[in-house]
Amino acid sequence: MDGKGVRTGSRPTIADVAAAAGVARSTVSRAMNRDHTFYRSDSAARIRAVAEGLGYEPNPSAANLRRRQTNTIGVLVPRLTDTVMATLYEEIATACGTRGYHALVATTYGDAQLERENGLAMLASRVDGLILTTATTDGGLCSELLEGGVPHVLALRAYGPSPSVTGDDALGGYLATRHLIDLGHRLIGIVAGPDEAPTALARREGYRRALAEAGLVADPSFEYDSTFSMESGEAAAAALLAGERRPTAVFAVNDNTAIGFTSVIQRSGLRIPADLSVAGYNDIPVVGRLAVPLTSVRVPFREIAVAAVDSLLDQVAGRSAADRAGSSRILAPTLIPRASTGRPPVQESAGAAVA
Repeated sequence: MDGKGVRTGSRPTIADVAAAAGVARSTVSRAMNRDHTFYRSDSAARIRAVAEGLGYEPNPSAANLRRRQTNTIGVLVPRLTDTVMATLYEEIATACGTRGYHALVATTYGDAQLERENGLAMLASRVDGLILTTATTDGGLCSELLEGGVPHVLALRAYGPSPSVTGDDALGGYLATRHLIDLGHRLIGIVAGPDEAPTALARREGYRRALAEAGLVADPSFEYDSTFSMESGEAAAAALLAGERRPTAVFAVNDNTAIGFTSVIQRSGLRIPADLSVAGYNDIPVVGRLAVPLTSVRVPFREIAVAAVDSLLDQVAGRSAADRAGSSRILAPTLIPRASTGRPPVQESAGAAVA
């Protein structure tokens, strides 16, 4: 690093220019954008002089993607066979339609390279910006979009300085677990999602916080891995049935996982909730219509979609963060109790170990 905090020995980035000029990265992006009114200001000229002095060159793949407005946005989702993502995309498309915009969707199947290829292809096709539901803990495409000053917003996911609209997943995990504790459960397991998914990590955090608040100790043997799929829920149920000890209740951090989990539990002869209570997450439409309706944490998909679209359109219009309601928003979920959760078959002592 030099005396101004700029890295040496590598190609300067937009973050380096921002640090040297004493401004935000978004301000550097506007200073480099000939189509932005800020470009013609004295402040922008000073920032470009700083950038030139550092030898900074804008990201060519992003800089070449700035086009005139087309009233179309791109939406990246892992897969549309996932009811959660299909529901969110429909809400985004509706929100776009009421604002005179069209929404295009592309799937990534959880592949970082495909995410990048599809995102850049959409931008090359002149979409005005991107909504991503695909970000993982390492950000994926977000870092490139940030460096290039490309309008984008994350929905249901969050990553660093990227604008985002999410549900409060830690609160949701807490609500589901607190509900089970209040019913009298002391042996509570979790079907946890993938470690690279910020949503899964936050829901697990809420689960552990509720246990700690109740004076209960998490038991690692009651934590079952999943990938947000029904198949992984089935595998988690098989692991529970094979274990030497069983919880009396389980929180699954995704409804699809919960559905796969309960199907195996019921086929084994155990009754829900008489033998095992199960709570899910997202409250997709089908879970209220199951043979045993599933208790679930309801995510406000419509509100998230509307806020994400409005955040993106603010960026397209060139509004600064100070002019917006907030570059990132977190919306509260709601617990929806149903027949899949009840009192435990045997009352556990208040000091029993829990997972």
